[in-house]
Amino acid sequence: MFERRIGMDDVIQAVRVGQVIQEYPDDAPHPSFLLWNGNLAHPLHVVVARNDKGGECVVVTVYIPGTNAWMPDFITRRT
Repeated sequence: MFERRIGMDDVIQAVRVGQVIQEYPDDAPHPSFLLWNGNLAHPLHVVVARNDKGGECVVVTVYIPGTNAWMPDFITRRT
């Protein structure tokens, strides 16, 4: 996240209001979700693992999606 020059405020906003665009229910040790936030100066993807027992979310990775892997909406993966 910091290496990619993405600010903490952007990540927090993405976790709070981001749209779930993919679910990974079989991830271990906790299921995770790919969130998209297009309400920033740049689109942002955040992968978050949710620990329901502990009541916490853990940010796994954060990145600005590119058009090589994503359609221009940054929600749909290219095939």
